[in-house]
Amino acid sequence: MKATIASILKELGIETQNAAFSTGRNWDASDQSKVFESFSPVDGTSIASAKLAAAADFETVATAAEKAFKRWRTVPAPKRGDVVRQFGDALRTQKKNLGTLVSYEMGKSLQEGLGEVQEMIDICDFALGLSRQLYGLTMHSERPQHRMYEQWQPLGIVGIISAFNFPVAVWAWNAALALVCGNVCIWKPSEKTPLTAVACQHILAKILKENEFPEGISNLILGDKAIGEQMAGDKRIALISATGSTKMGKEVAKTVAERLGKSLLELGGNNAMIISQHADLDMSLIAAVFGAVGTAGQRCTSTRRLIIHESIYDNFKERLINAYKQLRIGNPLDENNHVGPLIDKAAVESYKSSIEKCKAEGGTFVVEGGVLNGDEYGSGCYVKPCIAEVKNHFAIVQHETFAPILYLIKYKALDEAIELQNAVPQGLSSTIMTLNLREAEQFLSVNGSDCGIANVNIGTSGAEIGGAFGGEKETGGGRESGSDAWKAYMRRQTNTINYADHLPLAQGIKFDL
Repeated sequence: MKATIASILKELGIETQNAAFSTGRNWDASDQSKVFESFSPVDGTSIASAKLAAAADFETVATAAEKAFKRWRTVPAPKRGDVVRQFGDALRTQKKNLGTLVSYEMGKSLQEGLGEVQEMIDICDFALGLSRQLYGLTMHSERPQHRMYEQWQPLGIVGIISAFNFPVAVWAWNAALALVCGNVCIWKPSEKTPLTAVACQHILAKILKENEFPEGISNLILGDKAIGEQMAGDKRIALISATGSTKMGKEVAKTVAERLGKSLLELGGNNAMIISQHADLDMSLIAAVFGAVGTAGQRCTSTRRLIIHESIYDNFKERLINAYKQLRIGNPLDENNHVGPLIDKAAVESYKSSIEKCKAEGGTFVVEGGVLNGDEYGSGCYVKPCIAEVKNHFAIVQHETFAPILYLIKYKALDEAIELQNAVPQGLSSTIMTLNLREAEQFLSVNGSDCGIANVNIGTSGAEIGGAFGGEKETGGGRESGSDAWKAYMRRQTNTINYADHLPLAQGIKFDL
């Protein structure tokens, strides 16, 4: 496998040569840089070594970004869009290679790895169209011979801090829009998935070079928490878009707010699926199982809770138990498998701890969990998806665990189900499975779901790039990807033009000299 990955890295432009390498393409690692290893959770193998940036390296990157912004902001938006289009075309060419690397480095199934690259391609297409649609408004002035309008200007440097579970797609959501809006980017990926980030940076850097633009338009910096803190506190970075835990998001928000900067936060989810007595149970089963075990439960939109009507509860529980018996766990590059590994052994410990806490609070496991052993699970990161009957108020149920642990909760009336769904600190994704129009509309009404995403008859995960993605409450309130999310990457400017030969004042004020 390592030989295959080495070949893929070479095709993606990464020459490791069994030595540590710096990856920014516009910075050279300083003497203070630390070397670290990127390990695959698939088999525990070290893929390559790389250098973490030190504070001095960040300064080099930020300076390059500042300089590049002065040129990039003057390029017409449709021209910027064409550069992003070329990036999307390059991703089409490298989809299999990059998708395979995503799968191997992160541990998600090959189908999901390829799907993540497709998301990147899709957002590039969206951004290309957007580059000709950065519309403002015109409005009538109360003063004669005056014209008023709004226009949108780029912010400057956009800092992107991404998480391991979607190591490339979430960056692309931000970068594609930020770039067509006239910004430049500094990307700090998760230390757990650096190579996929390096690959993306190499592809985009090549496109920029071919178009004779400076490398500083798109910047990658591999770093630890200290680099993230440096980014959050730097006044030169107009917007910090951060994806990760609620704890991390609160720290970023506080630091950025202290300097009156802008932040876009995509944080934790604790997503519920309500399964009505009026649901199509076959459809519901597929949605529930994929939502719970897809990406080994490591999506922010993973289904954590099933809130099931009491009249079908036992029936649906048995369906779930039987479905879980059919799950194939193993190497995610084998397309016959449904579930791959957790990202690392720390995630395995969190999984085990959550199971014990659930049992201590009174949870009953109808499908037991556990860590898988054997040669095919040699990385120590493979676990069994499990199911527990719980009460919604359990402390562990209120907490987001990034693992395939599914909680079952019973309800009597829809009002109760919606209340249970909303009664957690997070507010990302939600869904109801029902063929009853009144139930569907109530779920989507002002008295329904309090989440940023509310679905009917589809799962909690699997968002399309056309809609704005994000959530409320402790999920952070940010919106990325489609709709008018582009406005987060620009500043609004109101313009008034006086084409009269005198100066009338607003509100009828007279001021004569």
